[in-house]
Amino acid sequence: MMAIEKTRGDAPHAGQRVWQGGASLDKARGAVVMLHGRGASADDILSLSDYFGQSDIAYLAPQAAGHVWYPQRFMEPTERNQPWLSGALGVVRNLVDDVVASGIAPENVVLLGFSQGACLALESAARRPRRYGGVVGLSGGLIGADSEMWAGSPEIAGTPVILGCSELDAHIPLARVEATAERFETSGAHVTKRIYRGSGHGVNDDEVALIRTLLSGLGKPAGAKD
Repeated sequence: MMAIEKTRGDAPHAGQRVWQGGASLDKARGAVVMLHGRGASADDILSLSDYFGQSDIAYLAPQAAGHVWYPQRFMEPTERNQPWLSGALGVVRNLVDDVVASGIAPENVVLLGFSQGACLALESAARRPRRYGGVVGLSGGLIGADSEMWAGSPEIAGTPVILGCSELDAHIPLARVEATAERFETSGAHVTKRIYRGSGHGVNDDEVALIRTLLSGLGKPAGAKD
């Protein structure tokens, strides 16, 4: 793991470190932008890649200023999370642009996050809909008040989307996870939703297995075998 650059974009997240693991961008068959949760760090979320078993993927994890992407809960009106939210969205947008400029197509780029980072990953895909290699929201949902939620877009059709959350997550209401799944499904994304009973606010083995399967086909021709 190493720091490769600093984040580009608006304050307060501009100039933070971006950490990389796995393959270098010039040799990777795909890339995963990994977004940490509130109070965590880039190296925390990047360590999750050790469980994916895909060493020929580039893993990029930007650091949020103060370990927080935005200050209020994700279901608050978006204006209450500005300018932090806009800055965070800019970090993801610019990082994806850098990955694509390196030669990796958008359909081989995955946005992945946990908790607050999951919300940011999902919202980033919604704000910039396209055919991604995947969008993974581990304990998260689309950002904003109910009236502000993304209505969907056909531009994201075909994108694999993984949503995993505890049935009784203290931070992520199940209704928002369900609404998020519905928005992506109606847009033509291929949604895999897993609601876990009796689990806490964390990442489990089933979610890791789903991600491993997703990444195993990233950047490979259809029907190709390992």
